[in-house]
Amino acid sequence: MSPPFQKGYCSSPPAQHRNMKVLTTRGAAAVVCILIVVLSTGCTTDQQQAPAQSDGTPDESSYATVLDAGTLGARLDEYPVATLSAAEESDLLYMQEEEKLARDVYGVFSDTWNMQVFKNIGKAEQTHMDSVTVLIKRYGLENPSASATTGGVFAYPELQELYDDLVKRGARSPEDALRAAILVEETDIVDLRDAMSRTENGGDIRYVYDNLIRGGSENHLRAFVRNLEQQGESYAPVVLTQADYDRIVSGSVRPGGFT
Repeated sequence: MSPPFQKGYCSSPPAQHRNMKVLTTRGAAAVVCILIVVLSTGCTTDQQQAPAQSDGTPDESSYATVLDAGTLGARLDEYPVATLSAAEESDLLYMQEEEKLARDVYGVFSDTWNMQVFKNIGKAEQTHMDSVTVLIKRYGLENPSASATTGGVFAYPELQELYDDLVKRGARSPEDALRAAILVEETDIVDLRDAMSRTENGGDIRYVYDNLIRGGSENHLRAFVRNLEQQGESYAPVVLTQADYDRIVSGSVRPGGFT
């Protein structure tokens, strides 16, 4: 999925926005420009709404989709170990780092603003990162984050730059932090979709990516949007199309876990 790059973000935007890796090859300025615009503007079952807390606000823990890496390991035994292409291997390593970025960003926001949504979803992102790590180990790949155990440190320069910029902008206010988080989830959804479209050999990889999208990032996107709306603020999608964004935000919370 490659939504058109909307006019007005940069003086010379690329023809289309694909994912963070492609953006970087076309120039890191595009990423920064997108971030400036979006950040400067002002587990339950299907068909269930998130349960409310005593004060009537949504219980954000219901949106924090935890994916059990132990269960995943057994589930993947049903798939043959494929011979991966260079693109499939590259995507796995990159997506593991992108899940780490989400975890690390939300950890900083949780410490800064003491908001439960960041705490809960940050913990869930660790399980998402672990899920990709299961695949990395399954295929004997070198984990780019194995030596980067410190939060906020990344093997990919474009992710390092993005992390630094998100943290800086999210420090301005809780609303800016929520906008930054929504952008993270938007980007994650598109990057996972793109990686899945490039996966030809590994049914196990497609299975994990699909769960990360539907049972993970889409739920988290809903949570951050609803928290922002509770602050009386709105958000216009930058990476997703408006129609796709509206579909996700208006949808029901999906069940998490690997089934």
